[in-house]
Amino acid sequence: MEPDSGVKKQNWDVKETEVFLEILEDLDMKKCLDGRKVRNSKLFRVAQRRMTAAGFHRSVDQLKIRWKLLKSAYYRCKRDSEALAPVKVQGWWRYEKSMVAIMESQHALVHSDGTDDATEDSDSSVVNWLRPDHDDVGVQNLDLAIETEPVMDSQLRVGFIGAGNMAFGIAKGILSGKVAASSVTVSAPSSRNLSRFQEMGVAVTHSNVDVVCRSDLVFVAVKPHLVPPVLSEISGHVTEKHVVVSVAAGVTLETLEELLPRDASVIRLMPNLPCLLQEGALLYCRGSRAKTEDGALLRALLRGCGLLEEGAEAWMDVHTGLSGSGVAFVYLFAEALAEGALKMGMPSSLAHSMAAQTVLGAGRLLRDSGKHPAQLRSEVCTPGGTTIFGLHALEQGGVRAAAMAAVQSATERAQELGRRK
Repeated sequence: MEPDSGVKKQNWDVKETEVFLEILEDLDMKKCLDGRKVRNSKLFRVAQRRMTAAGFHRSVDQLKIRWKLLKSAYYRCKRDSEALAPVKVQGWWRYEKSMVAIMESQHALVHSDGTDDATEDSDSSVVNWLRPDHDDVGVQNLDLAIETEPVMDSQLRVGFIGAGNMAFGIAKGILSGKVAASSVTVSAPSSRNLSRFQEMGVAVTHSNVDVVCRSDLVFVAVKPHLVPPVLSEISGHVTEKHVVVSVAAGVTLETLEELLPRDASVIRLMPNLPCLLQEGALLYCRGSRAKTEDGALLRALLRGCGLLEEGAEAWMDVHTGLSGSGVAFVYLFAEALAEGALKMGMPSSLAHSMAAQTVLGAGRLLRDSGKHPAQLRSEVCTPGGTTIFGLHALEQGGVRAAAMAAVQSATERAQELGRRK
């Protein structure tokens, strides 16, 4: 098998580094620096996806190491302007101007006219993730396309029909961006869940129609069985200017479009509970009348919610089983870890706090390292050590098969909910 010539393992060439610096400048690296350290690790994950889209395949760790090397060269030049080859960075003098632009930028993120420096340049772009082609047997071709990122309108009006945890988590993520609380309206039949929205400065109402009339983009965040009556209620007030985003598990785009006017732009979105902490895993797909810019607008809007990707509708129920229900599976495993420690004599409160931190740390390392889970697992194991003995016990208990069956079962339940209209 011939090696993939498109993947560079070690050496960086000049062009690749220049593309990397252009991406970091576009993402406003300086804003993410706390002293000399980057305080927003999400920036490197976004940079990795943009590098991939540009044809350069690097892990998040490789990007971080390259940044540290370039940053060291910059600071050494600042200390000694006469220094030759401040560190071993091939072609440094071609990068110096870009590094100065990144490290000494003074531009404001948002101008008085509402435009954003990161989106003002027509060359600024984001990756439109995995828009697949379909055939009778499923997805065959996955193409990475580049599209222009929209300028976020600070006057965009956002509405939520439903005030549950998903709506609250998404609202928190949206408000962490450029949308003002005064531009958000939430409705619910009772006042039980509305107080926490009011504490954020969001307008509340008991009228779903009122939400639609006061919004440009409307999230329908109700239980699946309530979607038909809710959409029937608001249908007469939905115009071609609205974007309707459903977060109801199992409710298909076909069903949503049947219940709304012919010219309505519909998007199906599946978030999960960690959206409450802006660490969600979100997948969306666009309806037949939703435009490319509608999807781009949603991505810009939900930046603060966590990881957001676009995919085929066939993946939505799978995502529900994996990331929606999967949160509970992780909680069950964390509980079992703590009970194992309890069995071996550790106090309950300590066992549970250590289990929670173990799950958190393992998850962040898996996300940020760019490594396959099997590779990270092998790095923990040593010959004849404690971990391999524990893994053997898990395999004897069928933990791998049980987890796969759990995702399958949850996916099939989501599909079953979708068949109920």
